[in-house]
Amino acid sequence: MLVLVVAVAVVTGGGWCFVDGRHVRNIDSNGISVLGGDFNHDSVFPRFAEPIPNVTVTVGRDALLACVVDNLRTFKVAWVRVDTQTILSIHHNVITQNPRISLSYNDHRSWYLHIKNVQEVDRGWYMCQVNTDPMRSRQGYLQVVVPPSIIDKETSSDMVVLESSNVSLTCKATGYPDPYVMWRREDGEDIRYNGENVNVVDGEILFITKVSRLHMAVYLCIASNGVPPSISKRVQLKVQFPPMLSIPNQLEGAYIGQDVTLECRTEAFPTSINYWTTERGDMIISGSDKYEAVSMDNGYKKYMMLKIRRVNKSDFGSYKCVAKNSLGETDGVIKLEEIPAPTTTKATSHLVATPSIKKGVARGLEKGRNDNRVDFGGDPEDSRIPADYEYDSEYTLSSSGPPPIREPPFALSGAAHCPQPSSTFFFFAFFFFLRAVLARQEDRR
Repeated sequence: MLVLVVAVAVVTGGGWCFVDGRHVRNIDSNGISVLGGDFNHDSVFPRFAEPIPNVTVTVGRDALLACVVDNLRTFKVAWVRVDTQTILSIHHNVITQNPRISLSYNDHRSWYLHIKNVQEVDRGWYMCQVNTDPMRSRQGYLQVVVPPSIIDKETSSDMVVLESSNVSLTCKATGYPDPYVMWRREDGEDIRYNGENVNVVDGEILFITKVSRLHMAVYLCIASNGVPPSISKRVQLKVQFPPMLSIPNQLEGAYIGQDVTLECRTEAFPTSINYWTTERGDMIISGSDKYEAVSMDNGYKKYMMLKIRRVNKSDFGSYKCVAKNSLGETDGVIKLEEIPAPTTTKATSHLVATPSIKKGVARGLEKGRNDNRVDFGGDPEDSRIPADYEYDSEYTLSSSGPPPIREPPFALSGAAHCPQPSSTFFFFAFFFFLRAVLARQEDRR
């Protein structure tokens, strides 16, 4: 016997209202009632094949919740938003008016809830229900995370303060989970904070007491919460102070004709105007043949150099380096004094090298030495220099070149060697010959 049951589902403020022609039954958001019939006597009921996994998604992305039911048969599946008690879908139909929500299914077993462009309001519990009696369900949590974002209106911008005042830098950030905020210097240098040098200061507020020029830098407020990307904001801190000056050498020396350089170092903010003056107070103009002034900046520090070319008598005296800004002025004096010019002396030497024989005639040099030999073919014993050999100190040779190179010793093995006469031999031979000629002329007279 076939029984036809007509049922109408009406959505009410308290949940679903089902009318089957015999009674009206209100169902709250905790369950879905059975539509007609009594299934308590059935031996097999629908069951969930697996739990609904929790899903974490970044805001703006798409989310997917899956519900897998075995033995569904003629029962129906519904998706419900738990915290708002909102019915999203029943079986193949989407109930909600939210255009970002859609439904898909596969083989009457897997039921998928799609949420596009997820927003923070979508965060919460979602329930998959089967309209058995009693109702069966599973829940899954949709976690929506938000990357950090800095609130510009509540965050400090670039600041200019006077030295020794107190400074407070503030950084406000939002995100989910709540972001962690820290401060550090952009150049990587340590921050002088509460009497210590630290690389990072935790928290939204960076409070500096008695700020100094050493605190002048660009600071980064960095917010992170594990959801990429982290975000940062640059805040530049400028510290104003009057000029300060230091001179490496207050006394310089130079000799006539020398080039000399004077040096001076300054610190100031706002940036100072720097120049050089003479002892009379005249400003030195760079670019001439006489003077060259150079100035190099490094943040609030400045290096000054004055080069004076070809120093003369009128250049000796005092020079002044000057630095001034809106907060003050300072100067330093460098004195340039004359020093003796360096002198160079060239050493000269004379070589006494020419002997003359007063008595006797030398036939050769002493036997066994490596000096040049003089041999007239006589007895080797007669070729020794006589004991009464004397030197003529009146005859000298100027140091016009190196002394004569000595001949190497003769080899003692192999064939007989005939030594070649050297320049010394010819010198002595000519000398002795000249003396003999002069002696004969004297005898004839």
